[in-house]
Amino acid sequence: MPDVLEPHDEREAAAILCDANQAGRVVTPRGGGTKIGWGNPPSETGVILSTTRLNQVIEHAWGDLTVTVEAGCTVAELQRTLALHGQRLAVDVLWPERATVGGILSTNDSGALRLRYGGLRDLIIGCTLALADGTLAKSGGKVVKNVAGYDLSKLATGALGTLGVITRAVFRLHPLPQNARTLTILARDAGGAQKTIDAIQNSQLAHAALQVRVESKAAPQVDILLEGTEAGIAAQELQIRKLAAAAAVVEGSPGVWSAREQLWEQPGTIAKFSVLPADIAKTVASIGSGSWSAVVQATGIGWLRRAAGGMKALRATIEGNGGKRSGGERSGGSLVILRDAGELDAWGTAGDTLPLMRALKQQFDPRGTLNPGRFLGGI
Repeated sequence: MPDVLEPHDEREAAAILCDANQAGRVVTPRGGGTKIGWGNPPSETGVILSTTRLNQVIEHAWGDLTVTVEAGCTVAELQRTLALHGQRLAVDVLWPERATVGGILSTNDSGALRLRYGGLRDLIIGCTLALADGTLAKSGGKVVKNVAGYDLSKLATGALGTLGVITRAVFRLHPLPQNARTLTILARDAGGAQKTIDAIQNSQLAHAALQVRVESKAAPQVDILLEGTEAGIAAQELQIRKLAAAAAVVEGSPGVWSAREQLWEQPGTIAKFSVLPADIAKTVASIGSGSWSAVVQATGIGWLRRAAGGMKALRATIEGNGGKRSGGERSGGSLVILRDAGELDAWGTAGDTLPLMRALKQQFDPRGTLNPGRFLGGI
């Protein structure tokens, strides 16, 4: 069994990394453990560095709409603290009661709100990163308009802890909405859902989120989230009903925004894919037969649960030409298997950025101490 170490502060975390690096032991960073299975299994296990005790909201500069928080703080606890001043971190992540700030950054997990507010790389404005050699590297600062230093924050976001361990982060914040309303549009088929999404996206609506829920042998449902004043929401609802004149529009439940989390409640293979927003209907049609459910955001990012089989063929379809892309081919998408990959590599085609990624890994972690083999291309 690997040793589980829980540092009390970021200097202690850096010291643990330094000792492991010098001793030739590998380190697996862990927050709430909600996404510990994402990516390929590490090629080795040694020390688990838990951020459980790094759980403080260090500074909420509510007048500047920024917050500095330690990596082990859960997202739900952070949101409760921010709500005391009517503010929020504008993300809707998986399992917020258990997921930590460091965990969502390392996996780059943000939900449908990214359509309006951007993803985590847009919301983070600074971080502290404990490197494998024990260095504490700081990037950015505590102001929204920040250009200080190298942008390690964006580099560490989505790196699955292979470049360094995030110990604290600084985020830009947004006010909590005065009111919110969810509407659901009942589309006839995938083509109808695509037309509805395109019409809404091309309109002057100021919607906060937009997604389509679809499953085998069932008609798609398009959800739209409106935030703001009651009068503003009412005006936007009238416009939506005009745009979707050929389809039924009903009051939606706020619970629909947890639909991608509900995919994990049933057995089966789960994958995250990305396609061009204009290709959502085409992608849904290519999923094929069998039992499956999918939630696709208007940005083209989707989550799929499939009972069994077919992921290899679907990956080839999404990525284009069997997963091989060249300058003359259309821009392909991507598909990453997050649960029950079986014999398939979780990541799929590495693409032409792999040499650059390997060079970064060599620069930050030359001995391969952090999460070896977990990332794309066996990094």
